[in-house]
Amino acid sequence: MSLKLMYITNRTDVARIADENGVDRIFIDMEYIGKEERQGGMDSVKCFHTVDDVIAVRGALKNAELLVRVNPMHDATEAYCSSEEEIDAVVKAGADIIMLPMAKTVCEIERFVKCVGKRTKTMLLLETAEAADIIEKMLSVGGIDEVHIGLNDLHLSKGKKFMFELLTDGTVDSLCAKIRSFGIPYGFGGIARLGYGMLPAERVITEHYRLGSGMAILSRSFCNIDKTSGIEEVEKTFKYEMEKIRAFEKDVSSYTEEQFEANRAETARLVKMIVERG
Repeated sequence: MSLKLMYITNRTDVARIADENGVDRIFIDMEYIGKEERQGGMDSVKCFHTVDDVIAVRGALKNAELLVRVNPMHDATEAYCSSEEEIDAVVKAGADIIMLPMAKTVCEIERFVKCVGKRTKTMLLLETAEAADIIEKMLSVGGIDEVHIGLNDLHLSKGKKFMFELLTDGTVDSLCAKIRSFGIPYGFGGIARLGYGMLPAERVITEHYRLGSGMAILSRSFCNIDKTSGIEEVEKTFKYEMEKIRAFEKDVSSYTEEQFEANRAETARLVKMIVERG
């Protein structure tokens, strides 16, 4: 079974193109509380999407699911509403899946599950060292349908220099095994176009298959809207690059254990080289 691929956008024209070309989930990113403080010095995607974007993109989709990342669990302040109000608005706007970021405690999971109330599917974005340490307790609460391991914030939380170090130091292997024991689908990180990425996408996709992962985010470099000549280029990119990824996945799905081990070893070599170069 191929990976469920997710793409972040609030543009209805881009969402429609991604949907038509086999992207499985369109990702609306409403998280902003604390994000600038955590990632202010990094070249990471900061979207500031809104409930209005959820409504608009919902109307543009025919096949893909609509995934919405809300803010970490929080109480109301003068600056923003409570998690309960935010999640309720997202449900009413048409989300299929709601993703919770930056959780650190079992109490946050309990509150999140209660807020959603089985009205949509739930996804835990596992991206803190605290969550990694107690993931089994978190999942024992029940009510979490999927888990995505967020390598960017998790590697920062663990004091690593490069996010894919977590893929070669045993962290992702261990977390996948723990999540798998609960029978919950999981994924991790993001992928660029084939042939691109500091760690080539081919290496990362093969690791997804070795680890039994079922989902990945298409990174900004897969189709950077800000650097395209127009919507025609976006359409060509999605059509061509999605076909290439799916063809590569078909090959990888029949790999032997020896081939997976060879890819794991080469991935570790490349990651070590990238870290040493700084």
